Amino acid sequence: MTTSGKRGHGEERSDDAISRRSPPRSTVTTIRRWLCVGGLAAASSFAPPASAQATAAQGYPSKAIRLVITYPAGGGSDFTARPLAQKLSESWGQPVVVESRPGGSAMIGTDFVVRSAPDGYTLLLSASSEVSMNVVLFRQMPYDPVRDLQPLTLVGRTPPVLLAHPSLPVRSVKELVALARAKPGALNYASIGAGTPQHFAGELLKTTFGIEMTHVPYKGAAPALIDLIGGHVPLGLTAPTTAIPHVKAGRLRALAVTSAQRSGAMPEVPTVAESGAPGFDIVQWYAIWLPAKTPAEIAGKLHTEIVRIIHTPEYRKRQLEVATDVVGSTPEALAALQKSDIAKYRRIAAAAGIAPE
Repeated sequence: MTTSGKRGHGEERSDDAISRRSPPRSTVTTIRRWLCVGGLAAASSFAPPASAQATAAQGYPSKAIRLVITYPAGGGSDFTARPLAQKLSESWGQPVVVESRPGGSAMIGTDFVVRSAPDGYTLLLSASSEVSMNVVLFRQMPYDPVRDLQPLTLVGRTPPVLLAHPSLPVRSVKELVALARAKPGALNYASIGAGTPQHFAGELLKTTFGIEMTHVPYKGAAPALIDLIGGHVPLGLTAPTTAIPHVKAGRLRALAVTSAQRSGAMPEVPTVAESGAPGFDIVQWYAIWLPAKTPAEIAGKLHTEIVRIIHTPEYRKRQLEVATDVVGSTPEALAALQKSDIAKYRRIAAAAGIAPE
């Protein structure tokens, strides 16, 4: 990826979070080790007969289930996964363990699930980055997220929010566009890292409105917000959960969210689409996946129970507290979203000159 400056991350995390750019040599070695050693042990065998699959589904689950997240504990994936795992365990009387496997731009944990037995006992809760955006950012990946993962359901969506320092004389996207056109190239915008949804949202803003702004990538939300609040950079894109306290305190001004619909956590803030850009839609989303070739009977049982939990008022409330709007989709809708996102990010990257590494 050609963007210069500090490197950042896909989730709202601290400075020591995993980089969104190409994995370091040690990470590549680790991924290859999975391919050459762990992959052999978990290699898939011939699918059992349909009758055997049905029998397995009837007794499912008969042991602990592993729900893998690809980021460190304490981030958005963790907040989404843990209450879901708790309710699944209560429903089925079996442990559902949230297991964090971070690293390699979220590819190590994802590859682990890809190479697990397709028996319904290993699930992936992914952010959108590792199953769609990484396809655009990296020339080589240890797995094909479209071919090697079986979609189950879209859990929720968290939109980046466009923020301005109060000293900047704009209170809307339209006023920002007018200022940017009057002063081409004079404005900088911060993101939580190069190659993140926040970065892509900023680049789509530029091409959609035909304006020039300079991207300033940071290593996570915390340093970006520090400089934004301090007035060192006039604009920024981050997640609502980190922005809301500063907006309420008057330290920052929320201009718009980048999702197609308004955020349940910031319903008073308009969307970019409402501000003169119909169809504008960039979000970080969370979804559940299975290894490819997981029997349909087991996948169906998982889907029914997970979607039921997602739509309970208790789960919806907990997710809204971390600025995530719950969805609970069909597998087909998730598969369509993944493919459309890959195509969208390819268009944005091409227009912005972001080359894969």
